[in-house]
Amino acid sequence: MGNRLSKIYTRTGDDGSTGLGDGTRVGKDSARVTAYGTVDEANSAIGVLLAVPSVADDIRALLTTVQHQLFDLGGELCIPGHAAITGDDVEALERQLDHYNDDLPPLKDFILPAGGEAASRCHLARTIVRRAERETVTLARHDAVRPEAIRYLNRLSDLLFVLARVLARADGQGEVLWKHERRHA
Repeated sequence: MGNRLSKIYTRTGDDGSTGLGDGTRVGKDSARVTAYGTVDEANSAIGVLLAVPSVADDIRALLTTVQHQLFDLGGELCIPGHAAITGDDVEALERQLDHYNDDLPPLKDFILPAGGEAASRCHLARTIVRRAERETVTLARHDAVRPEAIRYLNRLSDLLFVLARVLARADGQGEVLWKHERRHA
């Protein structure tokens, strides 16, 4: 195993910089740090979702795998030139997406990010993954980013949308449809 953190604070970031995985220092507000920081935030949001006891074991196992992959993706973004996410990872998400979407009725309306605690937490994780995707695209405009990283985040947000629908139904609350012609009282 690599280096262990025996001391949590180093004071090296007190000047607003941080070290990348390759040892170079960049500003804490750099596009690279923003991208992998939001991937970390998405991973944490999935952890918050997994804290809901009612999440089914198959979804729990899938999301735990996703958490490991997000950690790998964060490492990929933190170490310029490093590759961790593969096309096979993206295809695995697509297979899971198809599996969970097969039993859902087609959407005729937009749904609101609601439907019970687990579904709502899943929607929150989805929106954070979407932000991570946007920030990774921003990074890719001026630094090398492998297309698998962006594709992975795109498929993951789609998967989380479908899982939110599944969780809303499993919770018995169902999906909350957007009422585009609602009346103001």
